[in-house]
Amino acid sequence: MKELIEPARVFTLKETVSYAEGAVVSKTISKSKSGNITLFAFDKGQGLSEHTAPFDAIAMIIEGYCKITIGGNEHHLEEGQMIIMPANIPHALEATKQFKMFLIMIKNKAED
Repeated sequence: MKELIEPARVFTLKETVSYAEGAVVSKTISKSKSGNITLFAFDKGQGLSEHTAPFDAIAMIIEGYCKITIGGNEHHLEEGQMIIMPANIPHALEATKQFKMFLIMIKNKAED
């Protein structure tokens, strides 16, 4: 398993994950039965092919620009913007420029 961030330690999102030429780099921040928080760094031209997930995923762009396609609709995001990728809807990500993303996936929803 990839290294988790040490508890009770201050860190900066942008500096916690680094770009690698021609690659997608990920770093797990937190992982539990309830969900995961992961940082990603995508080199230009890299991405994640279309897939689905059984849970909502919230993507927050912390650096750069990207294209996220959800259910066939393209969204162009930049630093500071967020989007929810709904459960069971096909989505894909493409680095139109290098970008870093903070991804939150919550597996258990609160009961209404």
